[in-house]
Amino acid sequence: MENEAASSSSPEPLRGAEPAGTGRRSVPWRVEGMAAKGKGTPPGGRKRRFTPWVWLAALYLGFFLLFSFQDVASAPAAVPYSEFKTQVQNNNIGEVFSHGDTIEGKLRKEQALPGAEGQSYTQFVTARPTFANDDLLSVLEANKVTVRATPLVQERGVLLNLLYSVAPVALLVLFYLWLLKRQGGMLGMGGLGGLAGKKFQPVNPQNIRVTFKDVAGIDEVEAEISEVVDFLKGPEKYQAIGARPPKGVLLSGPPGTGKTLLARATAGEAGVPFFHISSSEFIEMVVGVGASRVRELFQAAREAAPSIIFIDEIDAIGRKRGGSLAVGGHDEREQTLNQILTEMDGFSSSEGVVVLAATNRPDVLDPALLRPGRFDRSITVHAPDQTGRLQILKVQARNVKLDGGVDLDLLARATPGMTGAELANLVNEAALLAVKRNNPAVTERDLFDALEKVQLGTVRNVVMPADERRRTAYHESGHALLGMLEEGADPVRKISIIPRGRALGVTLSTPDTDRYGYDETYLRGKIVGALGGMAAERLVFGVVTSGAESDLQTSTHLARMMVGRWGMSPRIGPVQILPEEGDPRALGISEGMLDILAQETRALIDQCYERALTLLRENRSRLDSLVEQLLAKETLNETEIYAAAGLQRRTDTGSPKQEDNHAKPVL
Repeated sequence: MENEAASSSSPEPLRGAEPAGTGRRSVPWRVEGMAAKGKGTPPGGRKRRFTPWVWLAALYLGFFLLFSFQDVASAPAAVPYSEFKTQVQNNNIGEVFSHGDTIEGKLRKEQALPGAEGQSYTQFVTARPTFANDDLLSVLEANKVTVRATPLVQERGVLLNLLYSVAPVALLVLFYLWLLKRQGGMLGMGGLGGLAGKKFQPVNPQNIRVTFKDVAGIDEVEAEISEVVDFLKGPEKYQAIGARPPKGVLLSGPPGTGKTLLARATAGEAGVPFFHISSSEFIEMVVGVGASRVRELFQAAREAAPSIIFIDEIDAIGRKRGGSLAVGGHDEREQTLNQILTEMDGFSSSEGVVVLAATNRPDVLDPALLRPGRFDRSITVHAPDQTGRLQILKVQARNVKLDGGVDLDLLARATPGMTGAELANLVNEAALLAVKRNNPAVTERDLFDALEKVQLGTVRNVVMPADERRRTAYHESGHALLGMLEEGADPVRKISIIPRGRALGVTLSTPDTDRYGYDETYLRGKIVGALGGMAAERLVFGVVTSGAESDLQTSTHLARMMVGRWGMSPRIGPVQILPEEGDPRALGISEGMLDILAQETRALIDQCYERALTLLRENRSRLDSLVEQLLAKETLNETEIYAAAGLQRRTDTGSPKQEDNHAKPVL
């Protein structure tokens, strides 16, 4: 659903700036809890202070200069070799040691340094020329001078010894601080001097190229959230009447429905700074880091007010407290959640900070997070209907060169249940396919071939044996024929025995219109159709193969949901015994009730399996005809399928469309 084409109109300037010619702000934004800017405070309201890294650099420079001065002061004086010979003749050499032609030593009595008035030396260094032909060792021994090749002990200064003793500890401390820095650790405003701090920088409104023009298919959600934009643009009319805008807006819905895009479009439409962070960025190994990051985030948002904070996947830190996964009452996640609750209570609507959050699991969020005063408004973002899908396809096709014969309305009808992200991926796959085929524009064939690739998988270059190919044809024809015969089943769109993905063959069935509720007849038809492949193999070949694995998984799941969650079993009655997650025994469901659930599930599947065998026996000629055409062409479209089976396309595809406010069951 995302198209970041630059808007023709530039975003309006941020509110909160001082009008020209005035010395004070004329807008109602204020930041509570912040100290007034004192005299000498630089623009931005923050006093400059030296960070710990500056102090460490200064300390290192000081030690470097000190050691350098010590080295210069204690270095031996360089003297000519002739001066050295003079001191040898005067018997003024106390001791010497050499390394190659370099001779270092110490005088018995201090002497004036040649060529330097007022300077004297005791320690010296000189170099013996290679052409010298004197018996230096004999002269030194005669004068009882101590001679050695190298120093017996490498003596170091006191400061150097101190450095060597402190260096390992200092390295360990620096390594620990580096680990905290890598973790993004922020131990508070004063923790370790802020060495591990993390600064939150808002996204500049001019860089947000997404507005409500780029959001399609969710008009009702856009209308709900447009009030936030109106408040950020003009808060005066709300304050004049005493209305309080929402502090927080929670966007919930399946993945890919456009929650993040909607948050970005809200910031782009309002023209305010946008702070975007994922919940996982709050959690670290060091306890207290998450809470400190929350404080820093809200503080930065207050300073940039009016602004928007967007927390993606808030269920990572907003889960109900006191659960089985909590460690005591003070684990890192709960501390972070408590800090978010405190921060949202700590600012008022006059500060101009609005918090947006997105989640796929609103049912697991803590009730304290959803109460009025925090997330005042909860907006559910559903998958688009047919009209919405058409609008999304038009938005996604703006930057794609389409052929003149492309009918996007036909594509919208063929993609029920697909989200905005899936439709965007579909258009992109079609464009890639057009480039691969060297087409000048994306054709309708490219779009529908891309739809097959997305829904059915990529074609595999596998050569199947003749008997395996025939068995696969009967398997897929069994699915398709039962889909055409069973009342209320979805129309069959395509059959193929070309291997795709992990399957050796596929059968595609989609409804004519979007469905929002499912009755028992439709669900039984789904189970009968799922068992059609297995029933066809049993009827024709007398065997059951492993190719029915996914079919059994689908049928078992549907039957268990019908019996255990949707109240479609007369024996169990209108009772839900299967929770959305977790062990039903934790809810007090007895073992006897679970045994009844297993028995009813097995009975329902047995009934549907017998129904599938009966229908295939009664229509064996249609099955054989369908297999014959499928083996000849490998892929059959909707018209060819019904013609091969000798059936007419039903206009009534089952129960009427039922719209309600209940969650759509997972099929």
